[in-house]
Amino acid sequence: MTQDNVTVQLMDTTLRDGEQTQAVSFSPAEKVSLAKALLQKLKIDRIEVASARVSEGEKEGVTKLNTWATKEGLVDRIEVLGFVDHTLSVDWITDTGGKVLNLLAKGSLKHCTEQLRKSLDEHVNDVKQTIEYAKQQGLKVNIYLEDWSNGYQDSPDYVYDMVTKLSDVGIAHFMLPDTLGVMSPDEVFDSLSDMVSRFPNLKFDFHPHNDYGLATANAMYAVKAGVSSIHCTMNCLGERAGNASLTEVAVVLKDKLGKKVNIDESEIHNLSKLVENFSGKRIADNTPIVGADVFTQTSGIHADGDKKGGLYISALTPERFARSRSYALGKMSGKASLAKNLEAMDIELDPEQQKKLLKRIVRLADQKATITADDLPFIIADLLERNDYNYVELLNCSINSGLDLESTVSIRVRVNDEIYKTSGSGNGGFDAFISAMKKVLDKNEFVFPELVDFELRIPPGGQTSAFTECIVTWEDGDDHFTTRGVNANQVLAGIGATIRMINLRMHNK
Repeated sequence: MTQDNVTVQLMDTTLRDGEQTQAVSFSPAEKVSLAKALLQKLKIDRIEVASARVSEGEKEGVTKLNTWATKEGLVDRIEVLGFVDHTLSVDWITDTGGKVLNLLAKGSLKHCTEQLRKSLDEHVNDVKQTIEYAKQQGLKVNIYLEDWSNGYQDSPDYVYDMVTKLSDVGIAHFMLPDTLGVMSPDEVFDSLSDMVSRFPNLKFDFHPHNDYGLATANAMYAVKAGVSSIHCTMNCLGERAGNASLTEVAVVLKDKLGKKVNIDESEIHNLSKLVENFSGKRIADNTPIVGADVFTQTSGIHADGDKKGGLYISALTPERFARSRSYALGKMSGKASLAKNLEAMDIELDPEQQKKLLKRIVRLADQKATITADDLPFIIADLLERNDYNYVELLNCSINSGLDLESTVSIRVRVNDEIYKTSGSGNGGFDAFISAMKKVLDKNEFVFPELVDFELRIPPGGQTSAFTECIVTWEDGDDHFTTRGVNANQVLAGIGATIRMINLRMHNK
Protein backbone atom coordinates (compact mmCIF):
# COMPACT_ATOMS: atom_id res chain seq x y z
CA MET A 1 0.00 0.00 0.00
CA THR A 2 1.37 3.37 -1.02
CA GLN A 3 1.40 5.96 1.76
CA ASP A 4 1.64 9.15 -0.27
CA ASN A 5 -0.89 11.15 1.78
CA VAL A 6 -2.49 12.64 -1.34
CA THR A 7 -6.04 13.83 -0.70
CA VAL A 8 -8.73 12.61 -3.09
CA GLN A 9 -11.91 14.65 -3.22
CA LEU A 10 -15.22 12.83 -3.04
CA MET A 11 -18.28 14.32 -4.72
CA ASP A 12 -21.58 12.82 -3.60
CA THR A 13 -24.40 12.86 -6.14
CA THR A 14 -27.01 10.94 -4.14
CA LEU A 15 -29.41 13.87 -4.36
CA ARG A 16 -29.06 14.23 -8.15
CA ASP A 17 -27.89 11.04 -9.87
CA GLY A 18 -29.21 8.95 -6.97
CA GLU A 19 -32.70 10.23 -7.74
CA GLN A 20 -32.47 8.47 -11.10
CA THR A 21 -32.94 5.22 -9.18
CA GLN A 22 -36.28 3.67 -10.09
CA ALA A 23 -39.05 5.03 -7.80
CA VAL A 24 -36.75 7.32 -5.76
CA SER A 25 -37.73 10.96 -5.33
CA PHE A 26 -36.62 13.03 -2.36
CA SER A 27 -38.93 15.73 -1.06
CA PRO A 28 -37.48 19.25 -0.60
CA ALA A 29 -37.29 18.69 3.18
CA GLU A 30 -35.53 15.35 2.70
CA LYS A 31 -33.02 16.90 0.31
CA VAL A 32 -32.18 19.62 2.79
CA SER A 33 -31.81 17.12 5.64
CA LEU A 34 -29.57 14.78 3.61
CA ALA A 35 -27.45 17.65 2.29
CA LYS A 36 -26.88 18.98 5.80
CA ALA A 37 -25.86 15.51 6.99
CA LEU A 38 -23.50 15.02 4.05
CA LEU A 39 -21.78 18.37 4.49
CA GLN A 40 -21.75 18.85 8.26
CA LYS A 41 -21.69 15.32 9.67
CA LEU A 42 -19.99 13.23 7.00
CA LYS A 43 -17.93 16.27 5.92
CA ILE A 44 -17.99 15.35 2.22
CA ASP A 45 -16.06 17.67 -0.11
CA ARG A 46 -18.82 18.41 -2.62
CA ILE A 47 -22.43 17.44 -3.26
CA GLU A 48 -24.49 17.52 -6.42
CA VAL A 49 -28.08 18.14 -5.39
CA ALA A 50 -30.33 18.55 -8.44
CA SER A 51 -30.83 18.99 -12.15
CA ALA A 52 -31.83 22.49 -13.25
CA ARG A 53 -35.31 23.13 -14.63
CA VAL A 54 -36.75 19.81 -13.44
CA SER A 55 -39.66 21.00 -11.29
CA GLU A 56 -40.85 23.72 -8.95
CA GLY A 57 -40.46 21.35 -6.01
CA GLU A 58 -36.84 20.79 -6.98
CA LYS A 59 -36.28 24.53 -7.20
CA GLU A 60 -37.88 25.06 -3.79
CA GLY A 61 -35.65 22.45 -2.18
CA VAL A 62 -32.45 23.78 -3.76
CA THR A 63 -33.34 27.33 -2.76
CA LYS A 64 -33.87 26.33 0.87
CA LEU A 65 -30.63 24.40 0.82
CA ASN A 66 -28.61 27.25 -0.69
CA THR A 67 -30.09 29.75 1.78
CA TRP A 68 -28.92 27.56 4.67
CA ALA A 69 -25.55 26.80 3.03
CA THR A 70 -24.84 30.48 2.40
CA LYS A 71 -25.29 31.22 6.12
CA GLU A 72 -23.00 28.30 6.98
CA GLY A 73 -20.33 29.22 4.41
CA LEU A 74 -20.90 25.97 2.48
CA VAL A 75 -22.67 27.14 -0.67
CA ASP A 76 -19.55 26.74 -2.85
CA ARG A 77 -19.67 22.99 -2.13
CA ILE A 78 -23.18 22.59 -3.56
CA GLU A 79 -23.44 21.83 -7.28
CA VAL A 80 -26.33 21.61 -9.75
CA LEU A 81 -26.41 19.85 -13.10
CA GLY A 82 -27.25 22.21 -15.94
CA PHE A 83 -27.59 21.97 -19.70
CA VAL A 84 -26.16 23.63 -22.79
CA ASP A 85 -29.10 26.01 -23.07
CA HIS A 86 -27.36 29.41 -22.85
CA THR A 87 -29.29 31.27 -20.12
CA LEU A 88 -31.99 28.87 -18.95
CA SER A 89 -30.06 26.55 -16.60
CA VAL A 90 -27.81 29.35 -15.39
CA ASP A 91 -30.78 31.55 -14.48
CA TRP A 92 -32.46 28.63 -12.68
CA ILE A 93 -29.34 28.06 -10.59
CA THR A 94 -28.77 31.73 -9.79
CA ASP A 95 -32.45 32.11 -8.84
CA THR A 96 -31.89 29.42 -6.17
CA GLY A 97 -28.80 31.16 -4.81
CA GLY A 98 -26.47 28.51 -6.25
CA LYS A 99 -22.84 29.11 -7.10
CA VAL A 100 -21.71 26.03 -9.09
CA LEU A 101 -22.89 24.77 -12.50
CA ASN A 102 -22.06 21.22 -13.61
CA LEU A 103 -22.59 21.60 -17.33
CA LEU A 104 -23.66 18.47 -19.25
CA ALA A 105 -21.94 18.33 -22.64
CA LYS A 106 -21.52 15.50 -25.14
CA GLY A 107 -18.36 13.46 -24.58
CA SER A 108 -18.77 11.12 -27.53
CA LEU A 109 -18.98 11.71 -31.27
CA LYS A 110 -22.12 9.56 -31.55
CA HIS A 111 -23.97 11.59 -28.94
CA CYS A 112 -22.91 14.84 -30.56
CA THR A 113 -23.73 13.96 -34.17
CA GLU A 114 -26.68 11.59 -33.72
CA GLN A 115 -28.48 13.09 -30.71
CA LEU A 116 -27.67 16.77 -31.15
CA ARG A 117 -27.12 16.50 -34.92
CA LYS A 118 -24.25 18.98 -34.63
CA SER A 119 -20.54 19.02 -35.40
CA LEU A 120 -17.95 19.21 -32.63
CA ASP A 121 -17.26 22.88 -33.38
CA GLU A 122 -20.96 23.75 -33.30
CA HIS A 123 -21.39 21.96 -29.97
CA VAL A 124 -18.27 23.57 -28.49
CA ASN A 125 -19.51 27.02 -29.52
CA ASP A 126 -22.81 26.35 -27.72
CA VAL A 127 -20.94 25.12 -24.65
CA LYS A 128 -18.73 28.21 -24.61
CA GLN A 129 -21.77 30.46 -24.92
CA THR A 130 -23.38 28.88 -21.81
CA ILE A 131 -20.08 28.98 -19.88
CA GLU A 132 -19.54 32.66 -20.73
CA TYR A 133 -23.00 33.55 -19.50
CA ALA A 134 -22.54 31.44 -16.34
CA LYS A 135 -19.32 33.23 -15.51
CA GLN A 136 -20.99 36.60 -16.06
CA GLN A 137 -23.51 35.55 -13.42
CA GLY A 138 -20.71 34.65 -11.02
CA LEU A 139 -20.97 30.86 -11.27
CA LYS A 140 -18.12 28.40 -11.05
CA VAL A 141 -18.33 25.91 -13.94
CA ASN A 142 -17.48 22.22 -14.09
CA ILE A 143 -18.24 20.16 -17.19
CA TYR A 144 -19.47 16.60 -17.70
CA LEU A 145 -18.36 14.89 -20.91
CA GLU A 146 -21.40 12.60 -21.14
CA ASP A 147 -20.68 9.07 -22.45
CA TRP A 148 -16.95 9.81 -22.25
CA SER A 149 -16.03 6.13 -21.78
CA ASN A 150 -17.60 5.11 -25.10
CA GLY A 151 -16.42 8.33 -26.71
CA TYR A 152 -12.81 7.67 -25.72
CA GLN A 153 -13.01 4.11 -27.02
CA ASP A 154 -14.84 4.84 -30.28
CA SER A 155 -13.59 8.31 -31.21
CA PRO A 156 -10.66 9.41 -29.02
CA ASP A 157 -9.75 12.29 -31.35
CA TYR A 158 -13.19 13.81 -30.70
CA VAL A 159 -12.48 13.69 -26.95
CA TYR A 160 -9.00 15.16 -27.31
CA ASP A 161 -10.23 17.95 -29.57
CA MET A 162 -13.13 18.81 -27.30
CA VAL A 163 -10.98 19.04 -24.17
CA THR A 164 -8.36 21.06 -26.06
CA LYS A 165 -10.96 23.54 -27.32
CA LEU A 166 -12.36 23.97 -23.79
CA SER A 167 -9.10 23.96 -21.86
CA ASP A 168 -8.75 27.74 -21.74
CA VAL A 169 -12.27 28.85 -20.80
CA GLY A 170 -11.91 28.51 -17.02
CA ILE A 171 -13.52 25.13 -16.37
CA ALA A 172 -12.67 23.97 -12.84
CA HIS A 173 -13.28 20.23 -13.21
CA PHE A 174 -13.48 18.11 -16.36
CA MET A 175 -15.76 15.29 -15.22
CA LEU A 176 -15.40 12.02 -17.13
CA PRO A 177 -18.35 9.63 -16.76
CA ASP A 178 -18.44 5.95 -17.49
CA THR A 179 -22.09 6.66 -18.28
CA LEU A 180 -23.13 3.07 -19.01
CA GLY A 181 -20.72 1.39 -16.60
CA VAL A 182 -18.91 -0.46 -19.39
CA MET A 183 -15.27 -0.06 -18.36
CA SER A 184 -12.94 -2.48 -16.61
CA PRO A 185 -10.23 -1.38 -14.17
CA ASP A 186 -7.47 -1.80 -16.76
CA GLU A 187 -9.42 0.26 -19.30
CA VAL A 188 -10.01 2.95 -16.68
CA PHE A 189 -6.33 3.09 -15.79
CA ASP A 190 -5.10 3.22 -19.39
CA SER A 191 -7.59 5.83 -20.61
CA LEU A 192 -7.33 8.13 -17.62
CA SER A 193 -3.54 7.89 -17.52
CA ASP A 194 -3.66 9.08 -21.13
CA MET A 195 -6.01 11.98 -20.31
CA VAL A 196 -3.96 13.10 -17.30
CA SER A 197 -0.68 12.97 -19.20
CA ARG A 198 -2.09 14.75 -22.27
CA PHE A 199 -3.64 17.53 -20.19
CA PRO A 200 -1.44 17.87 -17.08
CA ASN A 201 -2.78 21.31 -16.17
CA LEU A 202 -6.43 20.24 -16.04
CA LYS A 203 -8.29 18.74 -13.11
CA PHE A 204 -10.19 15.53 -13.89
CA ASP A 205 -13.02 13.82 -12.01
CA PHE A 206 -14.17 10.25 -12.66
CA HIS A 207 -17.86 9.37 -12.49
CA PRO A 208 -18.28 5.55 -12.46
CA HIS A 209 -21.41 3.44 -12.78
CA ASN A 210 -21.80 -0.11 -11.49
CA ASP A 211 -23.37 -2.08 -14.34
CA TYR A 212 -20.66 -4.75 -14.22
CA GLY A 213 -20.22 -4.49 -10.46
CA LEU A 214 -16.85 -2.81 -11.03
CA ALA A 215 -17.54 0.75 -9.89
CA THR A 216 -15.42 0.61 -6.73
CA ALA A 217 -12.53 -1.09 -8.51
CA ASN A 218 -12.78 1.40 -11.37
CA ALA A 219 -12.69 4.31 -8.92
CA MET A 220 -9.57 2.83 -7.35
CA TYR A 221 -7.82 2.56 -10.72
CA ALA A 222 -8.90 6.06 -11.70
CA VAL A 223 -7.08 7.41 -8.67
CA LYS A 224 -4.04 5.27 -9.47
CA ALA A 225 -4.07 6.92 -12.92
CA GLY A 226 -3.91 10.38 -11.34
CA VAL A 227 -7.54 11.49 -11.11
CA SER A 228 -8.11 13.76 -8.11
CA SER A 229 -11.89 13.51 -7.61
CA ILE A 230 -14.34 10.59 -7.59
CA HIS A 231 -18.15 10.80 -7.82
CA CYS A 232 -20.21 8.45 -5.64
CA THR A 233 -23.61 7.96 -4.06
CA MET A 234 -24.71 6.63 -0.71
CA ASN A 235 -25.95 3.02 -0.86
CA CYS A 236 -25.06 2.81 -4.60
CA LEU A 237 -28.20 4.71 -5.59
CA GLY A 238 -28.35 5.59 -9.26
CA GLU A 239 -29.73 4.58 -12.63
CA ARG A 240 -29.81 0.87 -13.55
CA ALA A 241 -27.22 -0.85 -11.30
CA GLY A 242 -26.40 2.43 -9.60
CA ASN A 243 -23.29 4.51 -9.01
CA ALA A 244 -20.13 3.78 -7.09
CA SER A 245 -20.69 3.36 -3.35
CA LEU A 246 -19.35 6.33 -1.42
CA THR A 247 -18.72 4.06 1.55
CA GLU A 248 -16.71 1.49 -0.38
CA VAL A 249 -14.74 4.04 -2.38
CA ALA A 250 -13.76 6.09 0.67
CA VAL A 251 -12.55 3.05 2.61
CA VAL A 252 -10.75 1.44 -0.34
CA LEU A 253 -8.89 4.65 -1.25
CA LYS A 254 -7.76 5.03 2.34
CA ASP A 255 -6.86 1.42 3.12
CA LYS A 256 -5.59 0.17 -0.24
CA LEU A 257 -4.03 3.26 -1.81
CA GLY A 258 -3.03 5.23 1.27
CA LYS A 259 -4.98 8.30 0.14
CA LYS A 260 -6.57 10.86 2.40
CA VAL A 261 -10.31 11.36 2.13
CA ASN A 262 -12.09 14.16 3.96
CA ILE A 263 -14.96 12.27 5.54
CA ASP A 264 -15.88 11.27 9.08
CA GLU A 265 -16.11 7.48 8.90
CA SER A 266 -18.04 7.29 12.15
CA GLU A 267 -21.04 8.92 10.41
CA ILE A 268 -21.18 6.57 7.40
CA HIS A 269 -23.56 4.04 8.95
CA ASN A 270 -25.97 6.69 10.27
CA LEU A 271 -26.10 8.43 6.90
CA SER A 272 -26.65 5.13 5.10
CA LYS A 273 -29.68 4.44 7.30
CA LEU A 274 -31.01 7.95 6.68
CA VAL A 275 -30.74 7.45 2.91
CA GLU A 276 -32.45 4.07 3.28
CA ASN A 277 -35.37 5.66 5.10
CA PHE A 278 -35.80 8.59 2.72
CA SER A 279 -35.28 6.61 -0.51
CA GLY A 280 -37.29 3.54 0.47
CA LYS A 281 -34.51 1.39 -1.02
CA ARG A 282 -33.20 -1.12 1.51
CA ILE A 283 -29.62 -2.30 1.31
CA ALA A 284 -28.68 -5.96 1.64
CA ASP A 285 -27.66 -7.16 5.11
CA ASN A 286 -24.26 -8.15 3.72
CA THR A 287 -23.53 -4.75 2.14
CA PRO A 288 -19.87 -3.87 2.92
CA ILE A 289 -19.35 -1.56 5.91
CA VAL A 290 -23.00 -0.55 6.41
CA GLY A 291 -24.93 -3.84 6.12
CA ALA A 292 -26.69 -5.22 9.21
CA ASP A 293 -24.66 -8.45 9.28
CA VAL A 294 -21.16 -7.42 8.17
CA PHE A 295 -19.76 -7.23 11.69
CA THR A 296 -21.45 -10.42 12.86
CA GLN A 297 -19.39 -13.60 13.13
CA THR A 298 -21.57 -16.65 12.50
CA SER A 299 -19.03 -19.45 12.57
CA GLY A 300 -18.00 -20.78 15.96
CA ILE A 301 -14.47 -21.22 14.58
CA HIS A 302 -14.27 -17.48 13.92
CA ALA A 303 -15.48 -16.64 17.41
CA ASP A 304 -12.91 -19.01 18.87
CA GLY A 305 -10.14 -17.42 16.79
CA ASP A 306 -11.15 -13.93 17.91
CA LYS A 307 -11.19 -15.05 21.54
CA LYS A 308 -7.72 -16.56 21.29
CA GLY A 309 -6.02 -13.70 19.52
CA GLY A 310 -8.15 -11.64 17.15
CA LEU A 311 -7.43 -14.07 14.33
CA TYR A 312 -10.46 -13.07 12.26
CA ILE A 313 -10.24 -9.28 12.68
CA SER A 314 -9.11 -7.02 9.82
CA ALA A 315 -8.60 -3.30 9.35
CA LEU A 316 -12.37 -3.07 8.87
CA THR A 317 -13.12 -2.96 12.57
CA PRO A 318 -16.69 -2.06 13.56
CA GLU A 319 -15.47 0.56 16.05
CA ARG A 320 -13.98 2.50 13.16
CA PHE A 321 -17.51 3.07 11.86
CA ALA A 322 -19.17 3.59 15.26
CA ARG A 323 -20.53 0.04 15.19
CA SER A 324 -19.92 -3.06 17.31
CA ARG A 325 -19.09 -6.69 16.61
CA SER A 326 -21.55 -9.44 17.44
CA TYR A 327 -21.48 -13.22 17.41
CA ALA A 328 -24.48 -14.96 15.88
CA LEU A 329 -26.24 -17.79 17.67
CA GLY A 330 -27.46 -20.63 15.50
CA LYS A 331 -26.58 -24.00 14.05
CA MET A 332 -23.00 -22.88 13.33
CA SER A 333 -22.40 -21.60 16.86
CA GLY A 334 -19.72 -22.98 19.10
CA LYS A 335 -18.72 -22.53 22.71
CA ALA A 336 -16.81 -19.35 21.90
CA SER A 337 -19.83 -17.73 20.18
CA LEU A 338 -21.99 -18.45 23.21
CA ALA A 339 -19.29 -17.27 25.62
CA LYS A 340 -18.96 -13.95 23.73
CA ASN A 341 -22.71 -13.34 24.01
CA LEU A 342 -22.86 -14.28 27.68
CA GLU A 343 -19.89 -12.02 28.40
CA ALA A 344 -21.55 -9.10 26.61
CA MET A 345 -24.69 -9.57 28.72
CA ASP A 346 -22.76 -10.13 31.96
CA ILE A 347 -24.39 -13.54 32.44
CA GLU A 348 -22.50 -16.36 34.16
CA LEU A 349 -23.32 -20.02 33.59
CA ASP A 350 -21.34 -23.04 34.68
CA PRO A 351 -19.82 -25.30 31.98
CA GLU A 352 -22.64 -27.86 32.20
CA GLN A 353 -25.28 -25.15 31.85
CA GLN A 354 -23.43 -23.68 28.88
CA LYS A 355 -23.29 -27.11 27.26
CA LYS A 356 -27.05 -27.58 27.67
CA LEU A 357 -27.73 -24.04 26.46
CA LEU A 358 -25.63 -24.51 23.33
CA LYS A 359 -27.42 -27.78 22.56
CA ARG A 360 -30.77 -26.00 22.94
CA ILE A 361 -29.66 -23.13 20.70
CA VAL A 362 -28.62 -25.49 17.93
CA ARG A 363 -31.94 -27.35 18.17
CA LEU A 364 -33.96 -24.12 18.17
CA ALA A 365 -31.99 -22.87 15.16
CA ASP A 366 -33.65 -25.60 13.11
CA GLN A 367 -36.90 -23.70 13.68
CA LYS A 368 -35.45 -20.17 13.30
CA ALA A 369 -32.37 -19.34 11.24
CA THR A 370 -30.85 -16.85 13.69
CA ILE A 371 -31.23 -16.43 17.42
CA THR A 372 -30.54 -12.88 18.54
CA ALA A 373 -28.92 -11.73 21.75
CA ASP A 374 -32.33 -10.39 22.76
CA ASP A 375 -33.73 -13.92 22.54
CA LEU A 376 -31.00 -15.34 24.78
CA PRO A 377 -32.41 -14.34 28.22
CA PHE A 378 -35.71 -16.06 27.36
CA ILE A 379 -33.94 -19.25 26.36
CA ILE A 380 -31.71 -19.19 29.45
CA ALA A 381 -34.65 -18.63 31.79
CA ASP A 382 -36.50 -21.46 30.10
CA LEU A 383 -33.49 -23.76 30.38
CA LEU A 384 -32.68 -23.01 34.01
CA GLU A 385 -36.14 -23.89 35.25
CA ARG A 386 -36.20 -27.18 33.37
CA ASN A 387 -36.19 -30.35 35.45
CA ASP A 388 -35.90 -32.56 32.36
CA TYR A 389 -38.93 -34.66 33.29
CA ASN A 390 -39.90 -36.64 30.25
CA TYR A 391 -43.11 -38.48 30.99
CA VAL A 392 -44.86 -36.77 28.08
CA GLU A 393 -43.25 -35.80 24.78
CA LEU A 394 -44.97 -34.03 21.92
CA LEU A 395 -43.74 -35.76 18.76
CA ASN A 396 -45.78 -33.90 16.16
CA CYS A 397 -48.34 -31.11 16.13
CA SER A 398 -50.30 -29.63 13.21
CA ILE A 399 -52.52 -26.58 13.79
CA ASN A 400 -55.10 -25.13 11.40
CA SER A 401 -56.80 -21.80 12.06
CA GLY A 402 -58.86 -19.42 9.98
CA LEU A 403 -60.93 -16.27 10.23
CA ASP A 404 -64.35 -17.05 11.72
CA LEU A 405 -63.47 -20.77 11.66
CA GLU A 406 -62.96 -23.13 14.58
CA SER A 407 -59.30 -24.13 14.97
CA THR A 408 -58.26 -27.77 14.74
CA VAL A 409 -55.18 -29.62 15.98
CA SER A 410 -53.74 -33.02 15.14
CA ILE A 411 -51.09 -34.39 17.51
CA ARG A 412 -48.86 -37.39 17.98
CA VAL A 413 -47.69 -37.67 21.57
CA ARG A 414 -45.77 -40.12 23.72
CA VAL A 415 -47.05 -40.74 27.25
CA ASN A 416 -44.59 -42.94 29.10
CA ASP A 417 -44.09 -45.82 26.64
CA GLU A 418 -47.32 -45.41 24.66
CA ILE A 419 -47.75 -43.40 21.41
CA TYR A 420 -51.11 -41.70 20.83
CA LYS A 421 -52.56 -39.96 17.79
CA THR A 422 -55.58 -37.74 18.18
CA SER A 423 -57.13 -34.43 17.23
CA GLY A 424 -59.07 -31.63 18.86
CA SER A 425 -60.90 -28.43 18.05
CA GLY A 426 -61.45 -25.18 19.89
CA ASN A 427 -61.48 -21.41 19.98
CA GLY A 428 -57.95 -20.93 18.69
CA GLY A 429 -54.94 -23.20 18.24
CA PHE A 430 -54.04 -23.37 21.94
CA ASP A 431 -57.58 -24.27 23.00
CA ALA A 432 -57.71 -26.94 20.29
CA PHE A 433 -54.42 -28.40 21.57
CA ILE A 434 -55.76 -28.60 25.16
CA SER A 435 -58.85 -30.39 23.81
CA ALA A 436 -56.69 -32.97 22.03
CA MET A 437 -54.37 -33.47 25.03
CA LYS A 438 -57.29 -34.03 27.37
CA LYS A 439 -58.45 -36.91 25.15
CA VAL A 440 -55.06 -38.56 25.61
CA LEU A 441 -54.55 -37.78 29.27
CA ASP A 442 -58.03 -38.76 30.36
CA LYS A 443 -56.92 -42.32 29.64
CA ASN A 444 -54.06 -41.78 32.09
CA GLU A 445 -56.36 -40.28 34.75
CA PHE A 446 -54.63 -36.92 34.51
CA VAL A 447 -56.62 -33.93 35.78
CA PHE A 448 -55.83 -30.57 34.15
CA PRO A 449 -55.35 -27.68 36.58
CA GLU A 450 -57.22 -24.44 35.90
CA LEU A 451 -55.50 -21.91 33.67
CA VAL A 452 -55.31 -18.60 35.57
CA ASP A 453 -53.09 -16.42 33.39
CA PHE A 454 -51.47 -16.64 29.96
CA GLU A 455 -48.71 -14.08 29.23
CA LEU A 456 -46.81 -13.66 25.97
CA ARG A 457 -43.68 -11.57 25.65
CA ILE A 458 -41.06 -10.89 22.98
CA PRO A 459 -37.66 -9.22 23.59
CA PRO A 460 -37.74 -5.41 23.84
CA GLY A 461 -37.48 -4.02 20.33
CA GLY A 462 -37.94 -7.52 18.93
CA GLN A 463 -39.27 -8.18 15.46
CA THR A 464 -42.14 -10.39 14.39
CA SER A 465 -39.67 -13.25 13.94
CA ALA A 466 -38.39 -12.98 17.53
CA PHE A 467 -38.63 -15.81 19.99
CA THR A 468 -41.76 -15.67 22.12
CA GLU A 469 -41.74 -16.37 25.84
CA CYS A 470 -45.05 -17.73 27.16
CA ILE A 471 -45.60 -17.85 30.93
CA VAL A 472 -48.73 -19.72 31.99
CA THR A 473 -50.06 -19.58 35.53
CA TRP A 474 -52.03 -22.62 36.72
CA GLU A 475 -54.23 -23.16 39.76
CA ASP A 476 -54.56 -26.46 41.61
CA GLY A 477 -56.76 -25.89 44.62
CA ASP A 478 -54.97 -23.32 46.74
CA ASP A 479 -51.70 -23.87 44.89
CA HIS A 480 -50.60 -21.51 42.07
CA PHE A 481 -47.60 -22.32 39.90
CA THR A 482 -46.18 -21.19 36.56
CA THR A 483 -44.54 -22.89 33.64
CA ARG A 484 -42.67 -21.35 30.75
CA GLY A 485 -42.36 -22.10 27.05
CA VAL A 486 -40.11 -20.50 24.45
CA ASN A 487 -40.63 -20.77 20.71
CA ALA A 488 -40.61 -18.59 17.61
CA ASN A 489 -44.27 -19.59 17.18
CA GLN A 490 -46.53 -18.01 19.81
CA VAL A 491 -48.99 -20.93 19.98
CA LEU A 492 -46.17 -23.47 20.24
CA ALA A 493 -44.64 -21.43 23.07
CA GLY A 494 -47.91 -21.88 24.99
CA ILE A 495 -47.97 -25.55 24.08
CA GLY A 496 -44.41 -25.91 25.38
CA ALA A 497 -45.43 -24.37 28.71
CA THR A 498 -48.36 -26.80 28.88
CA ILE A 499 -46.21 -29.88 28.19
CA ARG A 500 -43.89 -28.73 30.97
CA MET A 501 -46.85 -28.38 33.34
CA ILE A 502 -48.00 -31.90 32.50
CA ASN A 503 -44.56 -33.40 33.12
CA LEU A 504 -44.23 -31.50 36.40
CA ARG A 505 -47.64 -32.69 37.62
CA MET A 506 -46.99 -36.30 36.61
CA HIS A 507 -43.65 -36.23 38.43
CA ASN A 508 -45.19 -34.85 41.63
CA LYS A 509 -47.81 -37.60 41.61
